[in-house]
Amino acid sequence: MKRASDMVAEANALVDHAPAQDMLALHGQEGVTFVDLRDPRELERDGMIPGAFHCPRGMLEFWIDPESPYAKPQFQTGDRFVFYCASGWRSALSARVAQEMGLPNVSHIEDGFGGWKKAGGPIGAKPSKSAG
Repeated sequence: MKRASDMVAEANALVDHAPAQDMLALHGQEGVTFVDLRDPRELERDGMIPGAFHCPRGMLEFWIDPESPYAKPQFQTGDRFVFYCASGWRSALSARVAQEMGLPNVSHIEDGFGGWKKAGGPIGAKPSKSAG
């Protein structure tokens, strides 16, 4: 059996990633979109990075694919995408999938939203309606 930790390590070997402390500088920059992959319950409980686009992990492939009936324009912008989840595992796998699907400039926060909070990154409330 292939373990999830092995899949995360493989993804991290292939995609750009950095701790939240390093990613703070990208927040608010034009042409950079933070993508929150967490479950809606996590957003409700913990808030999210202000300005981030919420994409539930289960919808990622469908929202990225421009030919999908579920495609989201946020993924067609040509922006740099910084994926994050709670601890960096889902975001590692998501960044790899996004890269495989052809998004050219993807990365992820290796220590996740937990690292973001520890680094003193801004946190906002969950938007009243999901961006999707």
